[in-house]
Amino acid sequence: MSESGRPIRTLPKPPVVILVCIQLFMTGMAFAQLVIGAMYQFDCPRQRYIPVYLLVMGVITLLLVALNLLPCTAAGFGNNSELWSALVSLFFVCWFIAGNVWIYSIYEHDYNKMTEDVGGYCNKTLYLFAFWTINVHYILLGLLILSTCYSYFLYGGNFKKTTTEQTFRVVGFNDQT
Repeated sequence: MSESGRPIRTLPKPPVVILVCIQLFMTGMAFAQLVIGAMYQFDCPRQRYIPVYLLVMGVITLLLVALNLLPCTAAGFGNNSELWSALVSLFFVCWFIAGNVWIYSIYEHDYNKMTEDVGGYCNKTLYLFAFWTINVHYILLGLLILSTCYSYFLYGGNFKKTTTEQTFRVVGFNDQT
């Protein structure tokens, strides 16, 4: 109970089915990025980093999925699992920003390989896949923000909060020295 007499509500955990579906979607997307990036590795002279972006993004996504599943497996990084997840996530964000620059900078370009400008084309499958991969990430981010706002307003902002005193008590510090 809170000080005002109202019970403090905590956010419910998402159902396991939803978490499994998200993991499967992310894994499938990562494998597709690896396959498309490898198949068309040399088919975009206009922006040669697009296939590299897909390859690295696929590997990073698989690594994030693996790090997310580590508590469920015997193999792991021990107590440093959260640190590794944070570092990989930071690299993921930086690489995502670089991919945005590379992909959106050549928007509406020439898909024709027989064009007069030798370095002016990019394979249509490769480019559109990379373009929509980025757009899907933005759509998922928007859904995450909307669901967070929905949860916040559904619970009226009464998420369970801990005070510094409670945190110190849990950690084992006491202020009586």
